Amino acid sequence: MVSNSPAILVLEDGRVFHGDAFGAVGETFGEAVFATGMSGYQETLTDPSYYGQVVLATAPHIGNTGWNDEDDESNRIWVAGYVVRDPSPRPSNWRSSRTLESELTAQQIVGISGIDTRALTRHLREQGSMRVGISSVETDAGALLAKVLQQPSMAGADLAGEVTTAEAYVVPAQGEKRFTVAALDLGIKANTPRELSERGIEVHVLPASTTLDQLMEINPDGVFFSNGPGDPATANHAVELAQQVMRAGLPLFGICFGNQVLGRALGFGTYKLKYGHRGINQPVLDRAANRIDITSHNHGFAVDVPRNEQVETEFGTVQVSHICLNDDVVEGLEVSRNGHLVAFSVQYHPEAAAGPHDAEYLFDRFADLMSAQQKGAL
Repeated sequence: MVSNSPAILVLEDGRVFHGDAFGAVGETFGEAVFATGMSGYQETLTDPSYYGQVVLATAPHIGNTGWNDEDDESNRIWVAGYVVRDPSPRPSNWRSSRTLESELTAQQIVGISGIDTRALTRHLREQGSMRVGISSVETDAGALLAKVLQQPSMAGADLAGEVTTAEAYVVPAQGEKRFTVAALDLGIKANTPRELSERGIEVHVLPASTTLDQLMEINPDGVFFSNGPGDPATANHAVELAQQVMRAGLPLFGICFGNQVLGRALGFGTYKLKYGHRGINQPVLDRAANRIDITSHNHGFAVDVPRNEQVETEFGTVQVSHICLNDDVVEGLEVSRNGHLVAFSVQYHPEAAAGPHDAEYLFDRFADLMSAQQKGAL
């Protein structure tokens, strides 16, 4: 049952919302962001990319499908807090094994319900993502605001090392093994190696601190850079590794944080978006195919690359391959050498967990790239 204990939410600009405790009773802080998906809250909450963020669900009814043991994208909930309007009093789904609130409580995730989430979303759209606190133990909004203002900003946050795997592990290829991929875990979701595995790829998921020598020990056919949390301006090790991978001539594929890492490796800057893209309904134009994919997003930073020109770099010719149709943000990069694709990345989540499957073809593109490498076409 949903708690009736009072709770307050205070933004760093002083705006206050009053509601009810949802999940664990306590106090939490993070960056307030909103996610627009109508479904997929379990995948959202267990996505390591949300580490350090208090997630606001724009869909009014949350918890209808409960919680199960199959849809987690990692081994825990990573969000700093959760904000919903109307929690479901009971789940109704054949796969549900418990309620959303019971899982939040078990994992000590502090949340708030019963607030005007539409008003909060509009405020964040107008003012931008900002620090926030939620408390069901502090009743003084001024005292909570003082604590919020002491919290670090997401800009400059180095978080990949907080969410990466402690030890390397292998996801075996399904069926006949075609390729071996080294996947740098910057906050990887479980469905990504699963998608690769389904294409006959043996995936070695490696810690974020992995060196080129360690990576080369597995003799990979390609290298994957995952999604993850934090400011890409802090990801110096991953950027250097991406440069070394490209110099070694290995095919490279990056998503989300991995797209930003590739952008920096190619010599471009990154910047923080006003409120970011988070949800499973973002329209993206694939320029080469002249097609629009509806895609799953979770990013608060973007790559600053010229959108309508090719740029020559040490690693090859770079061009923007994908653009967000909502705000013209760069959503993909391609690197070509001697007319052949050698590296590419997208800013969204083609593993679609949760989300539409429009972009799953990108995993096939990566497999094709590794096949061309094996045949000596690169």
